Amino acid sequence: MESVFEIIAEPNRRAILSLLLEAEQSVGDLERQLGMPQPAVSKHLRVLRDAGIVEAKVDAQRRLYRLRPEPLQEVDAWIAPFRAFWAPHLGALEVHLDRMAAAKKKGKR
Repeated sequence: MESVFEIIAEPNRRAILSLLLEAEQSVGDLERQLGMPQPAVSKHLRVLRDAGIVEAKVDAQRRLYRLRPEPLQEVDAWIAPFRAFWAPHLGALEVHLDRMAAAKKKGKR
């Protein structure tokens, strides 16, 4: 079985996950938003479902897919040590943006 990293390495699967982050979606919804043919969307959903990253529920005539974040904890655990590197940079960016907003606000007075 592929690792979560191998599964999410595929750009179309990441795009599907991003859309499912927003809300449950049917294959047709995903197909329209991604501009992909239905068989391709279904193939990617099957891989994601087999890995336990998404699950489907039947709603009348269609299946609605939703994200299951638990399998992505492996990715989160791997990224965790790198957050210490990003935190100071993001903090500096926040300070810079706050200063820019304050200067812009001051200039409008």
